[in-house]
Amino acid sequence: MFGATSTDDYKPVAYVGRYPIDITTLLVATHACTMILGSLLIATKQGALVQALLFDSAQVLHAGQIWRIFTYAFVHPPSIWFVLHLVMLFFFGREVERFIGNRGFIFLYATLWILPMLVLTLWGVSGRIVYGDCDALHFGVFVAFAAIYPSVELLFRIQAKWMAIAFGAVSFLQLLAANAWPQLGVLVLSVAIAFLFVRVRGIGPELGWWTNIRERFEAKPKFQVVQRGAPHRVVEPEDVHLSIDPLLEKISRSGINSLTPSERRALDRARNQLLKKSK
Repeated sequence: MFGATSTDDYKPVAYVGRYPIDITTLLVATHACTMILGSLLIATKQGALVQALLFDSAQVLHAGQIWRIFTYAFVHPPSIWFVLHLVMLFFFGREVERFIGNRGFIFLYATLWILPMLVLTLWGVSGRIVYGDCDALHFGVFVAFAAIYPSVELLFRIQAKWMAIAFGAVSFLQLLAANAWPQLGVLVLSVAIAFLFVRVRGIGPELGWWTNIRERFEAKPKFQVVQRGAPHRVVEPEDVHLSIDPLLEKISRSGINSLTPSERRALDRARNQLLKKSK
């Protein structure tokens, strides 16, 4: 159900009147402001400043420009698609934040933001990689939403899980056809991060195939604890004579050798009891 929270960690950062300002709202405002600022810089022939914010593996590895790992996500070419991405982040990001809490959302967003660039940095050892924008990052947030609310109907009553699969498949094929391998790698990694984050935390409806995979890798107990049964205690008859009379009759008929081992033990116990009583 939209607007639901499953954690006590969620609370708005601030309020503007009665309107709550959460982390997603601040992110949307930040991306919008950096898009406007970047457009003004390019329009005033200061595009070099914008280029210095793009991720460039060569500059990170050889020039120590570590900030590019973080600033790439705030380089936005102005377009209608960028506006749609911000709308999707605002709508779906707020629902994810409400459900998993502020700290969980910050961790998810930071992982989607930074981890792919660390992978591209290692990848860049074999060749220069330049990357910018945050399309895959925000698509990862939508994947997290679809993993939490897979059956929610969105545009044209299409369920969220099918919409996420459709958008992901189209983007995958588009990048594959363009041989855009770094962008394709970031897309796949973002989807995997978002999905695993939700599933590992046990959020959303249980999936049969995911449960089977998880059970295969879970540690299984090496020893099985078996309940120890209560020891059987032999209750001896109160009247010793009644217990040995049949044995004595058998001895008189067939001799003492006709007794079985258990009968011999019973005879010995009866004899010991009689000796104790006589003392």
